[in-house]
Amino acid sequence: MRMFDQAAVAQALPYPVLVEALAQGLQTPIESPLRTHFEPNHDDSTVLIMPAWRPQQQAGVKLVSFWPGNGAKGLSTIAGVYVLLSCVDGQPLAVMDGTELTQRRTAAAAALAARHLARPDSRSLAVLGTGSLAVPMALAHASVLPLECVRVWGRDTHKAASAAAAMRAHGLQAEAMTDLPALLAASDVVCAATAAAQPFIRTEWIRPGTHLGLVGAFTPRMAEAEPSLMARAEVYADLRAAVLEKGGEVFQAIAQGHIQASDIRAELADLAAPGRDPWRTQADTITVFKSVGFAALDLIAAEQVWRSVG
Repeated sequence: MRMFDQAAVAQALPYPVLVEALAQGLQTPIESPLRTHFEPNHDDSTVLIMPAWRPQQQAGVKLVSFWPGNGAKGLSTIAGVYVLLSCVDGQPLAVMDGTELTQRRTAAAAALAARHLARPDSRSLAVLGTGSLAVPMALAHASVLPLECVRVWGRDTHKAASAAAAMRAHGLQAEAMTDLPALLAASDVVCAATAAAQPFIRTEWIRPGTHLGLVGAFTPRMAEAEPSLMARAEVYADLRAAVLEKGGEVFQAIAQGHIQASDIRAELADLAAPGRDPWRTQADTITVFKSVGFAALDLIAAEQVWRSVG
């Protein structure tokens, strides 16, 4: 059995490679029940168990935790471990750092959606949130879009400045901003990756033509954007069934009568299927990609890590 630590997972999953692996991997059948969700402290601290498999090939299980208070302690809000098994004989093949795997596949999935939904002339990216996903989101989007600038916003201005500095260290033109409405008005693509429980993105702040990726709210009671925004946008999901059950903004928008379940136009596998572009109907359309994460993404990423060692 092989062990892949954080550095090994990162080396095996450069964003251009991972984005293409997801695009191709989603076109072949993967069986995965909806993830199991636990709240062991009876608060927003969450443990998820996410299995997926390809019959007679490989199976994987991720145990991942989301502890929203960890940012104040200097710890990652997301932590996890991934186990890859053979579906031929049931033997364990590998144990992988699930934190790095999760961050990279989450960012790569959002970038894959942006590749199909953002305007082709998009040059500016806003990253909302300063946690462990901030830099991966910037790097993943930069791998699929011709970005000229990245701007970071967070409630903690020092963390926003640190995230921007980390992005510059990777060669991106990045800066921190404090004025959220002004940032949104100046951005072609917006990626929100926060632990927000209440909406902080107001509907009127999103300008026509913006692509918005919402990846932080993964329970029905969480939301980063106002649910009313869904009525102004073309809405897409990473996995339709999961978003209808857990995707905060979409779940609340349906409950409040802003949209219907049928208004979700497609899911990530549809976006990545060859021959369908363009999905965006008009240049001034607002597109929303709602992501809550699903186990097939982890299995595809883990398979790519396994292949990297031959």
